[in-house]
Amino acid sequence: MHLSRILLATLMAIAALTATRSAHAGLLSKKPEAAAQEAVQANMQSVTIWVDASWGFRNQGAANSLNRAHEAFATRGYRVLSVEPYIENGDLQGFFVTYQKL
Repeated sequence: MHLSRILLATLMAIAALTATRSAHAGLLSKKPEAAAQEAVQANMQSVTIWVDASWGFRNQGAANSLNRAHEAFATRGYRVLSVEPYIENGDLQGFFVTYQKL
């Protein structure tokens, strides 16, 4: 009987962790406005999104994308915590941007 309670508690913890990871992972592929709105609805204290650096517009396009993402989160009460560029084979691919609830 005691072993079944431990097993049940373990399964419930795994299910909760999987649901949280799935929700957060889903935000990586969404537009910043949608990701910000979902973060608010899920009452997330911090959230990381992906901001793509589009081909042909590496400098200004990436800056514009970051500005739009920052604005979407700022209007919902989040601040920029970190911006980490992702470079592959010497080419900028995009940024992992983490926001934190104020």
